[in-house]
Amino acid sequence: MRFCDDFVIAFEDLLDCRRVFAVLGKRVARFGLTLHPEKTRMVDFRFCRPNGRHPATQATTFDFLGFTHVWGKSRRGKNVIYQRTAKARYARALRSAHEWCRRFRHLPLPKQHARIRRMMLGHFAYYGITGNGRRLRWYAHRVEVTWRMWLSRRTRGNPIRWDRFMKILAAYPLPSPRIVHRYAAASESVM
Repeated sequence: MRFCDDFVIAFEDLLDCRRVFAVLGKRVARFGLTLHPEKTRMVDFRFCRPNGRHPATQATTFDFLGFTHVWGKSRRGKNVIYQRTAKARYARALRSAHEWCRRFRHLPLPKQHARIRRMMLGHFAYYGITGNGRRLRWYAHRVEVTWRMWLSRRTRGNPIRWDRFMKILAAYPLPSPRIVHRYAAASESVM
């Protein structure tokens, strides 16, 4: 192995974190690896119970593996960490769908539908995690709007109205956003 792509180390104690951070570069150097100086950082991601967030960590978030990690409340009122699609990854996925629809708008509808469907299912398979439903719905809606826009530009005639596009979607339905990865209960995670 020549490099280790991404990892996170979580600490309960700030002093332990500082000690490991000071020697981490030396430890990975023993294996011929280096740390990226701009990406290696300490993030204070605490949550204090008495009156909400710890004052030193107000609005602290971090991006990791395409997700932005933020503190939030569950439906039952518990403090949880939510993983939301990172803005840059969300924009990249929409840009990819936009470019594909633009380049291949000349293909027949069944071929376009098959490719767009695969793109959406792949996106839902990776980003479909508990707490990320809103971003999945936004993505599905924006892909529909993009597909309609580029179908409208196939000819120089009138654009496709929404009622006609709904008939196309009835014949070639796009997948609904869904949560694929749910948080496991504490008893399930031990197994």
